[in-house]
Order: sequence, then C-alpha cells, then structure tokens
Amino acid sequence: MSTFQQPDPRDRPARLTVGVVGAGRVGPALAASLQLAGHHPVAVSGVSDASKRRAAALLPDVPLMTPAEVMGRAELVLLTVPDDALPGLVEGLAETGAVRPGQLLVHTSGRYGAKVLDPALRAGALPLALHPAMTFTGTPVDVQRLAGCSFGVTAPEELRLAAEALVIEMGGEPEWIAESARPLYHAALALGANHLVTLVAQSMELLRTAGVEAPDRMLGPLLGAALDNALRSGDAALTGPVARGDAGTVAAHVAELREHAPGAVAGYLAMARATADRALAHGLLKPELAEDLLGVLANGTEGDAR
Repeated sequence: MSTFQQPDPRDRPARLTVGVVGAGRVGPALAASLQLAGHHPVAVSGVSDASKRRAAALLPDVPLMTPAEVMGRAELVLLTVPDDALPGLVEGLAETGAVRPGQLLVHTSGRYGAKVLDPALRAGALPLALHPAMTFTGTPVDVQRLAGCSFGVTAPEELRLAAEALVIEMGGEPEWIAESARPLYHAALALGANHLVTLVAQSMELLRTAGVEAPDRMLGPLLGAALDNALRSGDAALTGPVARGDAGTVAAHVAELREHAPGAVAGYLAMARATADRALAHGLLKPELAEDLLGVLANGTEGDAR
C-alpha cells in the first residue's frame, strides 16, 4: 500500500509575497487561500478594530502596515476596498509612487474591470480584476467556501492565464467577464444574492409575527428546494399564487402586509409583478387569470400612493 502523502503547502517555498490593502471581509480570506497554495502574505492594512481582528484571525503573525508600506513589501497586492473607494485609492497609490513596475495589482470589485487600474498600469503594474462570486463573513469559514467558487475575471489578454491561475490556486473557478459587461455582471449578482438576504429576513420577521417560533427551520428546506429548482429549471420552477393567478390570495396578502408590515408592501408588489410577467411569458399564468391579478397589483400600488 502506498504511503505517499500530499506535501504540506507550508513546506513549499513561497512563490509570491502577498499584501492586502483593506482588511475587510474579502481580502484576508483571499490572502489566506493564497497562503495555502504556497504564497507568503507579508503585510496587511486595516484601520477599524473589526478589520484588525479579521486580519489577526485569518492572517496571524502578518504585520499591520500602511497601504504604502504594503505596496512596498509585496509582489502581489490585493486591493479589497469598497467599490466607491477603489478609483481614488488606485490614483493615490500611483501618484505617490507606491506602485512598482512588475507588481501584480489585484482588485476584487465586482463593478469594475481592469480599466480602473489604468493609473497603476501606467506606473508599470500588472492589473487584474478577480471578483469572487461569494458572500463573506469575515471568518475562517470563508476560506473553505472559496472551494468551487466562481470568480469574475477581467484582465489584459496577456495576463489572462496569470489571472486564471491565481483563481484556481485559491480553489475557485475562473469565469471571463468582458470589461464592458462588468456593471451588468455585478448587477445580476446583487439582484440574486443581496436582495435574497433582504427577502429572507423579511420573510422570517413576518413568520415570527404570525407566531412561528423557528422561522429559520421552517424556511430552510423550502428555500433550499426553491433555489435548487430555480437553478435547475429557471422560470419553469415558478409556483405560488402569482404564478397560478390566484388574485384573491394575492389581495389578501397585500391587505395583511399593509396591516402588519407596511414596509414590505412595495417589495411584495414589485416582485409579484415581475413574477407575473415571467409566468405569463413562460405560459404558466393563464392570460384570462392575469387580468384580475394585475388589477390587484395595480390597486396595491394605488394604495401605496394614498
């Protein structure tokens, strides 16, 4: 029987020194994943107490430094700051001479492609946009979740292989996104993931109001099945009163929401209209039932205006 054992990544020589500018939820997790692949995190910047705690948990013994110092120590720098802060950060680093020729500069914004790194490109950096399509908690579990996670990758053609290789080393799956498509790509992910959290949180609040003691336990199997069906079948997975054209039930829903959760009415109506449109287009909602349903939804909107 073979006694071969996979070598511990920590025993391999580090191929790149890695720095993190912005110790939010994403940067330390990506750096920790790169460390498992044999790279060597050497510096991280963070201002808030929360960011310092994240860095300490995911990158123990990696020193906290200023962004300029991180740039000076690392061959590969992860810029993991909020989208709106990224252009100014890149311009500032380039203007102050912090960017070094040949330095790999990676941002993780979903909104931007590689063009936002143009000021650093002109200073000689190698620009990569690697956006993990994953929600992060800021805890070590994030490193595990990167296994099989898709990354939206945008980079100059000559750096495409390098970008894809880094994603694969982090356990991810590279998905090439054109520069011009980045805003649409990001909007799609926000629509599916960010808004899902809002919908689930609202649903749990309503269930508690209705007297359900464990709304998470009730919703878990239902939402898991709905997500699986949607990913497998798309619009064909639509169910419920809107897809069936049960106008009376939808009217009762709106009335109850107005009484118990008026803040949820607008979202319910918007999603119901979108669901009705898709159910009609897919042939699930019968046209003769759609008229009454759409009338209920229109009256619901008028009720909001009063």
